[in-house]
Amino acid sequence: MEFVLLARDGADSLPKRMATRSSHMAGLKTERSKGSIRDGGAILDKTGAMVGSVVLCEFTSREELDMYLSKEIYAISGVWEKVEILEMRFVDWPTLMQ
Repeated sequence: MEFVLLARDGADSLPKRMATRSSHMAGLKTERSKGSIRDGGAILDKTGAMVGSVVLCEFTSREELDMYLSKEIYAISGVWEKVEILEMRFVDWPTLMQ
């Protein structure tokens, strides 16, 4: 199943985000090597400050996604205050480009 996570940071969570960022990026690298994380990045406010995240991911089930979130440092440390999970379908670029 393919998902997009729209994660909004809590108020004044930038210091916590920066303190946990290396752990967050290491976790993303691990999940990407498994094929679970496809892409993502920070949501920016009008000044360019990070205020959330978008994660494109693929897990075998919603339960597997929930297991990932139970270990995701931004989720468990309170950086992400609200996470919206939407099912989606990725574009099959190789087929589309033929």
